[in-house]
Amino acid sequence: MPDIHPLDRYIHPLSDRYASKEMQGVFSPSRRYGTWRRLWIALAESEAELGIDISQQALEEMRDAVDMLDLAKAAEYERRFRHDVMAHVHLFGDDAPAAKGIIHLGATSAFIGDNTDLILHRQGLELVRTRITRCVEALADFARTHAKLPTLGYTHFQPAQPTTVGKRATLWIQDLLLDLEELDHRIAVLRFRGVRGTTGTQASFLELFHGDHDKVDALDLAVGRRMGFESTYPVSGQTYPRKVDYAVQASLAGVAASVSKIGHDLRLLAHLREVEEPFESEQIGSSAMPYKRNPMRAERICALARHVIVLAQDPAFTAATQWLERTLDDSANRRVSAPDAFLALDGCLVLLENVAKGLIVNPQVVRRNLAEHLPFMATETILMHATSGGGDRQELHERIRQHSMAAARRMKEEGADADLLDRIAGDDAFGLNAEELAGMVDPMRFIGRAPEQVTRFLERDVAPVLAKQRKLSLTLDEPDIHV
Repeated sequence: MPDIHPLDRYIHPLSDRYASKEMQGVFSPSRRYGTWRRLWIALAESEAELGIDISQQALEEMRDAVDMLDLAKAAEYERRFRHDVMAHVHLFGDDAPAAKGIIHLGATSAFIGDNTDLILHRQGLELVRTRITRCVEALADFARTHAKLPTLGYTHFQPAQPTTVGKRATLWIQDLLLDLEELDHRIAVLRFRGVRGTTGTQASFLELFHGDHDKVDALDLAVGRRMGFESTYPVSGQTYPRKVDYAVQASLAGVAASVSKIGHDLRLLAHLREVEEPFESEQIGSSAMPYKRNPMRAERICALARHVIVLAQDPAFTAATQWLERTLDDSANRRVSAPDAFLALDGCLVLLENVAKGLIVNPQVVRRNLAEHLPFMATETILMHATSGGGDRQELHERIRQHSMAAARRMKEEGADADLLDRIAGDDAFGLNAEELAGMVDPMRFIGRAPEQVTRFLERDVAPVLAKQRKLSLTLDEPDIHV
């Protein structure tokens, strides 16, 4: 069969365009198969400690060869044996000949595959946690900078009571803090499958230790601790509970929901021209419309987040349809859905950090949009002042209703500016002049405690979380992917 040119094969967009090298590294073949070898070493070391006859030379050769991965030779073995684990057993035996007879002793394929998945999922969750922390840091700076800038609030995407640009950002941050809580919990409760044998009964290890149950328990604990886990799932079939995969991917979907909400908000704000994502000096918004400045990064965040949310259904169905001690219909699905969920979410968070660090606020547009609607929102304040001056509340309410309707109709039918304040100033029933009315529509009168809420939230809720998470965060390079 002739060689296939690389560009004649499907290239996964997640690895080619979106996911960082760090997340791709977590799910790379070298990480996976290197973890297999580390598991075999942990198993052999623990068995030797508990009295199984395994030579020091065998252990030393395994340790020396742990990263000597010839994946081309492994592929040749797999073509012969039609079994990926046994292919790597033989490959490891070639690299550590003194250990050839004891590699995988007592174990089944799930010992290698399932424990590796748990290790990689934990590494992936830790990376996601680091990326969320970086996003929170960037958004906190943004919220602090714009804590006092009044802006029109929206409910149903219709004008509502004003808030501030910074206060709106705290809503985004709070969602991400909830995600950090969830990830901390998910990482803390993630356990090791352990050494359980073909159907989870540990029969092979009980045989290996001549019926000594205590040594079987000690082996299970020792291997887990060598791989960084303090506990194992108390019972299992051949695999660890597939509900664990659902819990992990549901946590990822929760983060995706948060970043999607932020992405959608930024797209709406871009339409209003109030807040915009970074736009490079030579960036092209449209091949046909040169003036376009599309929020393409926010759109991409939403697109990838949707994929992560949908992928959470895969492990739910897998957990629901596992038969008795296990079936193999989980395998192909898990190979696709789990890495895709991690890589797609990683791409979302890389984009979100990039956007959050470069958000552009257009204060004059923000003020203009607010000024257009603020007179209508000030009608209650105007009504109270006019009533306190001796006016009839019911009569004034009807007058201000009529003025409001007329001003709104003029805006919609003629495209003119709102003239509500001029109408009220010209109505002697209110007894208020233009200067007095202008003072009643000062935006700062309508934002409530928004600036104080931002300051308190950042100091009381965000700062302690960031201090904690910075100690847990991984060191990451700047992404070299398409943003």
